[in-house]
Amino acid sequence: MKKIHNHGKRNGIHDIWNAFMVRNCKWTEGDIPECPTAKVEIPTDLITWVEAVRIHNKMKKQNASYKHDAYICFYCDDWLFDGPRGVWNNYNKAIEIIKHFAGIISVDFSTYKDFPTPLKAWNTYRMRAFGFWCTTQGINVINNVRWSPDTLDICFKGIPKNSVVCLGVIASDLRHSENRPEYEHYLKMMVQELQPKIILVYGSSRYKFFQDLQAQGIVVKSYKTARNRKKAVAGDTK
Repeated sequence: MKKIHNHGKRNGIHDIWNAFMVRNCKWTEGDIPECPTAKVEIPTDLITWVEAVRIHNKMKKQNASYKHDAYICFYCDDWLFDGPRGVWNNYNKAIEIIKHFAGIISVDFSTYKDFPTPLKAWNTYRMRAFGFWCTTQGINVINNVRWSPDTLDICFKGIPKNSVVCLGVIASDLRHSENRPEYEHYLKMMVQELQPKIILVYGSSRYKFFQDLQAQGIVVKSYKTARNRKKAVAGDTK
């Protein structure tokens, strides 16, 4: 597929696409870089980037080489991890935090339905590129899967088959039954395309379509969201 011959800076052009991150990667159709899965494993826990930063700021004062047995995910508002000081632009700072954790779920740059298609393609590229770069830095990476009706030609590209993938369901509003048929449709497409052995779910997996996948022999593991953990600590069982 596409080869990048110049990974350095070009005069007069600001390298917003972080070409160095995809050096020596393999390319798929649609110019999406491949992001290999370092380990086929079930993380002990998933915590958000915001929680990871909070833990890091506390722990580094006590032990600069601390380790925390959780994977970092990015299922939160984009402004909390993207932007001038976010992981894409301030990548060296991001890696300094990430290396203390068990691994990451590749960054969930949003591809909402009402986003322009080029923006969704850009964010799909960034998911895989940042994930691939993390693997070159010795970080364990599990691919986040994010789809939309007009990105079906690229949304599953660059993710290994027969591996482990992660889904964030909190933005899909599956509590309302009218949203479930469409989600199930694209979930089945993902399973057919990637044939995952393990599906991690950030949020509830109590829905029948996840139970059906388990009946097919796919391991489905769900994790409490940051919000639900806070409610549990506060004693709110609703």
